[in-house]
Amino acid sequence: MFKKMTAGVMALTLGASLLAGCSSDGSDDGKVTLELFSNKSESIETYKGLIKEFEAENPDIKIKLDAPPEAETVLKTRLTKNDLPDIMSIAGNATYGELGRAGVLEDFSGTDLAKTVQPSYIDMINRLVGPEEEGTFGLPYATNANAVIYNKAKFEEHGLEVPTTWDEFIASLEKVKAAGDIPIYFTLKDAWTGMIAWNSLGANVAGEDFAEKKDAGETSFKEKYDEVADKMAALVQYGHKDNMGVAYGDGNNAFAAGKSVFYLQGNWAIPEILKANPDMELGVFPMPVTNDPAQNKLVSGVDVLLAVSNETEHKEEAMKFVEFMMNKDTAKTYIGEQKAFSAIEGVYQEDPVFEGIKANFENGTITSFPDHYYPAGMGAENLVQEFLIKKDKEMFLKKMDSEWEKVQNR
Repeated sequence: MFKKMTAGVMALTLGASLLAGCSSDGSDDGKVTLELFSNKSESIETYKGLIKEFEAENPDIKIKLDAPPEAETVLKTRLTKNDLPDIMSIAGNATYGELGRAGVLEDFSGTDLAKTVQPSYIDMINRLVGPEEEGTFGLPYATNANAVIYNKAKFEEHGLEVPTTWDEFIASLEKVKAAGDIPIYFTLKDAWTGMIAWNSLGANVAGEDFAEKKDAGETSFKEKYDEVADKMAALVQYGHKDNMGVAYGDGNNAFAAGKSVFYLQGNWAIPEILKANPDMELGVFPMPVTNDPAQNKLVSGVDVLLAVSNETEHKEEAMKFVEFMMNKDTAKTYIGEQKAFSAIEGVYQEDPVFEGIKANFENGTITSFPDHYYPAGMGAENLVQEFLIKKDKEMFLKKMDSEWEKVQNR
């Protein structure tokens, strides 16, 4: 998840990244230096610890971590300059699909490493690349989940129970609002944060096959997302006075300080909240999107996959690092620190904070992030943000359709 920044800072970051890319194939004091590019600011400290461990075991290899803001934009620019990092730790989304189709990544199909990954997540990333380019060009590593995070102390204070239907959820929000408390802390200054609710609603209402049908001209946002738009508009009524003025980082701190009962975010926000308030007791549950509990699935996707440039001059060393990361002990460290879930079979998230969504992983009531299948560059998060400000549903759904088609027809 990324924060916005000014064009000047962006240019500086991009310049630094490009320099890092150029030097990654060199050697440093006889050591091979590899660039590890990451799109997540949240995992920088975790990676620093793991890199230290890897370098101690492999003294001839140095790993240089690059985790710039606006990472996807930086990566796309580097793709056009034929200057990809040696190793990439990126999301399983449309950008990965683009890289896979460009034929610039190592293919892990049929390898022993790919066999350690849960097949459903391999299918998820293969769908992103599409049938035109067969192959598995990354290894799903960490998975995530969109959830309703709640403050247990406030939850009990208001006498609430975990809702399993949309009507029960709205009733809980009403009860909190009537008591004079803030039900949900929104951080819509960062447009991407609106996609948490959007994806939970869309996946369960519009269905998993929406993107395929939309591409085939068999459906539209106007047809399938009417209810989603209504429910998005309903949720923001339960925010605070400045839904559009607060950014993600400030929202984490506000929620940690007890400013609201609920917070619509992914599991990645939990370490940030606990950093601000280590004693806070948190709970999570899947957003109950419909009034049929059996229809409400948890939205989970590939938050991190590991990919290797097929142009790297140090493939053997790059693969050594990937093998180290895919080791079960390393994977446990990563998901433990990041409060994430593992795509590797037999590696489980055991933190009690996730008790409320554990069953979804165990019984497979999971669905993927709809926006991971939107065309890259469509800017859905900005359109959703604009809708929540202007509240013109008809214009919004029409724009979602036209922007999709515009990108597809380029």
